[in-house]
Amino acid sequence: MESSDFFKIRKKLQKTQKEISELLGTSIKAIHSYEQGWRSIPPHVERQMYFLVSRQRELHEKPPRACWTIKKCPPSRKRNCPAWEFRAGKMCWFINGTICECNAHKNWKEKMVVCKECEVMKPLL
Repeated sequence: MESSDFFKIRKKLQKTQKEISELLGTSIKAIHSYEQGWRSIPPHVERQMYFLVSRQRELHEKPPRACWTIKKCPPSRKRNCPAWEFRAGKMCWFINGTICECNAHKNWKEKMVVCKECEVMKPLL
């Protein structure tokens, strides 16, 4: 996650730096550093930011369709995907090991490259 993305999501959430630091369980100094680009944003913080904005989105907008519907996944792929197993098709980006673009990605950073281009996650950005 880039510092500008972090800032945009914080603004979408209508939270001050202090409020977002409390929600994330981190220091306000860390928030300053993330937004200024002085410190890289850890995967667990990035994941929490996307989680928060996804919950806000579902409160105010029509809920998104499940990823397996959008991607038209065949039954064989769905059966092997953690998003299907946990019925998390609206939050597939949240779960590591999902089978996106026919591949399970090894880590969060690799996964996010694919997720940020996907119809399921794009509305969060």
